[in-house]
Amino acid sequence: EVVGGTINKNGALTFRAARVGADTVLSQIVKMVETAQAEKPPIQQLADKVAGVFVPVVIAIAAITFALWFAFGPSPSLSFAFVTTVSVLLIACPCAMGLATPTAIMVSTGKGAEMGVLFRKGAALETLAKMNTVVLDKTGTLTQGRPELTDFEAINGHENDVLRLVAAVEAQSEHPIA
Repeated sequence: EVVGGTINKNGALTFRAARVGADTVLSQIVKMVETAQAEKPPIQQLADKVAGVFVPVVIAIAAITFALWFAFGPSPSLSFAFVTTVSVLLIACPCAMGLATPTAIMVSTGKGAEMGVLFRKGAALETLAKMNTVVLDKTGTLTQGRPELTDFEAINGHENDVLRLVAAVEAQSEHPIA
């Protein structure tokens, strides 16, 4: 199977399209990004739960505020009741909490996709924030579409020994990147 972006290093290549449209790898990647943006991670679920309790409580407090100012406030009591009620609603507005989390997730997954990093789930962003180490197996190479070594660290100053051993292994490899 030849996947889009495959590089033919030598010789002719004959192939037949096995998938088109929604069945292509690109279409599946787009669907994965859309799913990640639409899915609610744990932080969004928590924000929804808090907002679900917070909104009714704020409305109740606003109603009580209106009733108290209307019944016991100075003249013109109706004006003061409206002003204080609207003040309670404006100060306690959960809009920022309800909108900030999904907006941050959409922007983050979109920016990641622009940079070639795809998130299957929005919850991966929370995990990523806590991450301090990345461990990759031999096939887990991270690239920008053109593989290159960006960093090399050896323990206890043995850089030359490690580089010599890596070069010896690479010289015998038939891998196209070697």
